[in-house]
Amino acid sequence: QVQLVESGGGLVQAGGSLRLSCAASGRTFGIYAMGWFRQAPGKEREFVARISRSGSTTYYADSVKDRFTISRDNAKNTMYLQMGSLTPEDTAVYYCAADPSVRLTSQPTFWGQGTQVTVSS
Repeated sequence: QVQLVESGGGLVQAGGSLRLSCAASGRTFGIYAMGWFRQAPGKEREFVARISRSGSTTYYADSVKDRFTISRDNAKNTMYLQMGSLTPEDTAVYYCAADPSVRLTSQPTFWGQGTQVTVSS
């Protein structure tokens, strides 16, 4: 069992940057593949990025590739999402997710409560 808490969301102007954090409880953070999803108003939740247990492998949705960077610090039980060149289309609630597996699945087992990111034009 792991509990996930996101932070770092907020209001930013288009072209700006934000860094989201996801803090996990427990001493076994390193066994979880992690990732980020987002849900914009009126839309379905969508995959954003994922990272392997060791942090050596990452994968991004095409919509955020080259603008967002996912990383993790297993010593701090924390995962990050550095977001740059933000556009209003990035406005959404961002969710941290985890699976006790090698790779994050499309239906992760554990979820955070979400953090709002709003990008103004």
